[in-house]
Amino acid sequence: MSTDTDSPPGRADHWSTTLLRHDLPASFVVFLVALPLSLGIAVASDAPIAAGLIAAVVGGVVVGILGGAPLQVSGPAAGLTVVVAETINQFGWKTACFIFAAAGVLQILFGLSRIARAALAIAPVVVHAMLAGIGITIALQQLHVLLGGASHSTAFQNIVQLPGELTSLHGDDVLIGGVVIAIMLGWKYVPERVRALPGPLVAVTIGTVLSLVLPGNVERIVLSGSLFDAIGLPGVPSGNWGAVALAVLTIALIASVESLLSAVAVDKMQTGPRTNFDKELVAQGAANVTSGLLGGLPVTGVIVRSATNVQAGAKTKNSALLHGIWILVFSVALVGVVEQIPKSALAGLLIVVGIQLVKLAHIRLARRTGDLLVYVVTVLGVVFLNLLEGVLIGLVLSFALLLWRVVRVVVNAAPVTGTDRWLVTVEGTCTFLALPKLSSELSKVPEGADVLLEMSVDFLDHAAYEAIHDWARQHESTGGNVEFVELGTAPMADAVTGPPVRGRSRGLLDDVLKPGQDSDGNPVTSGVAAYHRRHAHVVRPALDELRDGQNPHSLFLTCADSRIVPNVITSTGPGDLFTVRNVGNLVPPQGRDSSIEAAIVFALEELEVDHLVVCGHSSCGAMQALMSGAPAGPGLGAWLGHAQASVERWMQRHPVGVAADEAGFRSTDQLAMVNVAVQLENLRAHPVVRRAILERGVTVSGLFFDIGTARVLEVSRDGIAEITDADLSALAAALG
Repeated sequence: MSTDTDSPPGRADHWSTTLLRHDLPASFVVFLVALPLSLGIAVASDAPIAAGLIAAVVGGVVVGILGGAPLQVSGPAAGLTVVVAETINQFGWKTACFIFAAAGVLQILFGLSRIARAALAIAPVVVHAMLAGIGITIALQQLHVLLGGASHSTAFQNIVQLPGELTSLHGDDVLIGGVVIAIMLGWKYVPERVRALPGPLVAVTIGTVLSLVLPGNVERIVLSGSLFDAIGLPGVPSGNWGAVALAVLTIALIASVESLLSAVAVDKMQTGPRTNFDKELVAQGAANVTSGLLGGLPVTGVIVRSATNVQAGAKTKNSALLHGIWILVFSVALVGVVEQIPKSALAGLLIVVGIQLVKLAHIRLARRTGDLLVYVVTVLGVVFLNLLEGVLIGLVLSFALLLWRVVRVVVNAAPVTGTDRWLVTVEGTCTFLALPKLSSELSKVPEGADVLLEMSVDFLDHAAYEAIHDWARQHESTGGNVEFVELGTAPMADAVTGPPVRGRSRGLLDDVLKPGQDSDGNPVTSGVAAYHRRHAHVVRPALDELRDGQNPHSLFLTCADSRIVPNVITSTGPGDLFTVRNVGNLVPPQGRDSSIEAAIVFALEELEVDHLVVCGHSSCGAMQALMSGAPAGPGLGAWLGHAQASVERWMQRHPVGVAADEAGFRSTDQLAMVNVAVQLENLRAHPVVRRAILERGVTVSGLFFDIGTARVLEVSRDGIAEITDADLSALAAALG
C-alpha cells in the first residue's frame, strides 16, 4: 500500500549514492579544516578549549539538520572572537554561556519574524571593515602568544607591549609558529595533488611534530577530561542586566549578519537550491541555544568551512552534519592528540586567519566606490574601541555619506556664451537643504537678464519650489524674463498639490513613448505645449546644427501605421532618417507612383543616403485587407493593387513566408514579411537604386516590427533573423 510519505522509486538509491559519493568525502575534508580552527578560535576567545569543539559539533549537527542553507557549514567563527573575549572577561565563563544561549533565542525570534533579509541591508563596506578590524585584533593578540607571552586586553596594550615581548621571546614558540605561518601562506603554491590535504591541518600537524622534536618546553593545549566532562549548564547573571542585554543583542546581530552574508556567498559558489534565510536564522539560533546550554562558544555560518565544503563536492546538508559527528568522535576518542598541540602553532594559524580577513580586494573596492573613509574609520573603531562601537560608528558614517550623496543638489548659474541670456541648472535632489546654494547661485544673475532655468531634479520639496518661484517672480519684476524647462522626473507642479515624492526615471520614458491621454481640447496642441515645456530644450542644440540642411544616413520607408515610431525602434535622432510612409510600406515598380519614386531619387541623388530600409510590421491593416480581398475603386483599392504581387508570392510559399510560419507567426504577419521581401526586390530593380548599389555600395535591407513584443526582426531575401548585440556590425551596415 502506498502513502504520501513513500519515497518515489529510485529516490533511496539516489540519496545513498549522493551521500557516499559526494557528502561523505566532503564532510571529512571539512572536518580536517574545522578541527584546528575550532581549537584556535577557543584560544583566541580566552574560552575553555573544549568550548570550541562543542560549538563545532553543535554547529555541524544542529544547523545541519535544521538549516536553510544547503551547503553552509557552521561552527565557532573568527568574526566573533573579539566580542566573545570581551564578554567572557566582563561576565565570566558561565554567565557568558547564558548570554550565548539568550542570543540564540533572539536569533530564533529574528527568523520567525521573517526579517532575515533586513540584515543584508547593512552596508557591505562596514561588514568588510568589521571583519578586517577583527582580523587585525586577532593577529595582534596571537602575535604575543607566538612570541611565548600572553595577549593583553586591548589592541593598544598589545601594540605598546610588543617591543618588550620581542626582547624576551621564546625561540621554540617563535620557530613553531613561524613554520605554521610559512606553511599556511605557501600552501597555495604546492602541487595540486598535495593541496588536496587541508593547509591548516598540515600546518598544525607539522608544528605539533616539530614541538615534540625540539628540546624546549613549549606550552600546549590543556583539556580537563573528556569533551563530556566540559559540558555544563550556564550561570544566570547576578545583576547588571543592561550590560547583559547589550551583549546578547551584539552577539545575536553579529552572528546573524555573518551567517547570512556567508550564506549569500555560498549561494554564489553553487548552482543548487538557494538559501531560505529565515529558516537558516532559526537554525543558527537553535544551535546557539544548544551550544550555550552545553558550555560551547557561539555558532555562526563560517565562509572558510562552507567554501571548503562546496569545493570538496558536497551536494546536501548531510556533509555539514557528518563533519560535526567526526569532530565529536575525534574529541572523545583522541583527547590525547589534541593535548599535544602547542599554543604557538594555533597562534600562527590564527595570525594567518586574521591577516586573511583584511582583504586587499575590499580596500580597492572601498577606494573605487568612495567608501575608503568609512572602511578606515570602522577598522580603527573596531581595533581601538570595541566591536560594537566600531560598527556603529561605521554605520553612522556610512549613512551620513549616503545621505550626502542622495540629497545633494548641483546648482550652477552662468551666462550663455555669445548671448545675453543666462542658464541656471538645478540637478539632483532639491530640498530645503539646497536653499543656501540656490540663493548663492541665483544671486549671480544680473537684473533684467533673460534666464533659462533648467530643472533636472528627481525630488522637489515645497520649500525649494517656493524659493525658486519667489526668485523668478522677483527677477521678472525687474524687467527680466525666466523660462522654465523641466528635464527631471519630479514635475514642479506636483510640489504644491501634495507631499513631495521622488520622481520615477521610468516616468520620462512614459511621457515620450506612451500613447497620449484623452484631452478636452486639441490633443496635438496639448502635446506641443508639453513638448515645449519638457523636451524642446533637449533637442534644440541638435536641431540648431541642422537648421541649414539635413544629412540623413538612411531612407526609411515604412507603413503609415500610428504604432510605428521609426526613430525609437532604430535608436536614431533628428537628421538621421529620411522617412517615407504609406499604407502597407509599398514600393510600386518604376513609373507606377511618382511620389515614392521622387522620394527615392531625392534620397539617393540629393541627400546621398547610404542605406535604404523597408520596414513592415505585425497586425498590418493593409495586409489584413489583402487577406480578406482588397477593396475595389480608385482610392485604397487602387493603391493596395500594388501589393498583389506580395499576396501571390506568399501563396506560392515564398521562403520568407515559410520561415515566418515555422517561427509561429500568423498568416497576416507572414504576408507582411513577404511583402517586405517583395518591396526590397522592387527597390533593387529601380535603375537609380541599382546604379547607387554599383557605384557607391548603397545597402538595401528589410525590417519587421513585431508590435506585441516590441522586437525588430531582419527580413532578407530568403528568411528572417533576430537582431542581437552580436549582430551590431550587420545592424550598422543596415542603419548606418
